[in-house]
Amino acid sequence: MVRPRFAKLPPDQQRSILQAALTEFAAKGFHDASLNRVIEQAGISKGSMYYYFDGKEDLYAHVTQHELQRLFDGLGPLPVPDDGDADQFWTTMADYYVRLMTAITAAPQLADLVRGWLAAPMNPTLQQAQQELGQSVVPWLERALAAGQRIGAVRSDLPSGLLIAVVVGMGQAMDTWLVTQPREHDDLPRTVGTLMDMMRGAVQPP
Repeated sequence: MVRPRFAKLPPDQQRSILQAALTEFAAKGFHDASLNRVIEQAGISKGSMYYYFDGKEDLYAHVTQHELQRLFDGLGPLPVPDDGDADQFWTTMADYYVRLMTAITAAPQLADLVRGWLAAPMNPTLQQAQQELGQSVVPWLERALAAGQRIGAVRSDLPSGLLIAVVVGMGQAMDTWLVTQPREHDDLPRTVGTLMDMMRGAVQPP
């Protein structure tokens, strides 16, 4: 895991290490990335790197989480529609997803990093990092599903945990497919609309 010592570094030095890691992992993926190249580009010693991170897996997980958090911060709060009808609810969800995917594809290094992250071999360290990242959006999913139930956009005859598992599973499949498929920018809203219709069909009231 990332060690507390890393957070105590001056911001410029943190950014230097994370940028070097982003460049390497985006270009090479996890398997072919070289920690030695990251160390060289960051201008630190190998001993210093292991002073801040336990190894390549921890650095990879941290830089991915850091870049995704920057992405979400730039997009603003995740919308939780609390009024309107079912169509408006799902339109709000689709609009946010289009913004998310547009932001990813507009940043080539981030897009490459996300593609590599989704394809990375899931050893225990990376599995834990993915689980932590997934858990970070559960509170929003709970609020969104509750709001959808109040306005009749989401079914209420099944446990919320099962509905969240369905949404997360479908969302992960959608994410993986979208970031690995070349397409024209103008196709994205239509494609996302089709995918969101699939998700809507899975969780809307019978």
